[in-house]
Amino acid sequence: MYAIIATGGKQYKVSEGDVIKVEKLDAEEGNTVTFDEVIAVSNDSLKVGSDVANATVTATVMEQGRDRKIIVYKYKRKTGYHKKNGHRQAYTRVKIDKINA
Repeated sequence: MYAIIATGGKQYKVSEGDVIKVEKLDAEEGNTVTFDEVIAVSNDSLKVGSDVANATVTATVMEQGRDRKIIVYKYKRKTGYHKKNGHRQAYTRVKIDKINA
């Protein structure tokens, strides 16, 4: 059984027991979170639309962290313009506990 959920502007295909890294959620480690925006659920047949209107996915927050640094370098030739900037994206690692369909 798997579900497709949407969080943080992205979609994830999850099954029970999966550990995924999503955009930062406002929850502490050890807390449970519920993903209400379920796009599809598949047992043996795929259910979408109004069939999954009240489906949810519950997960446990395992870790809050920041990804490795990405270097953003802007450069325009012949003008002496260059700018170096770094970015570390915040994430939340969650473990999928149950798919309620």
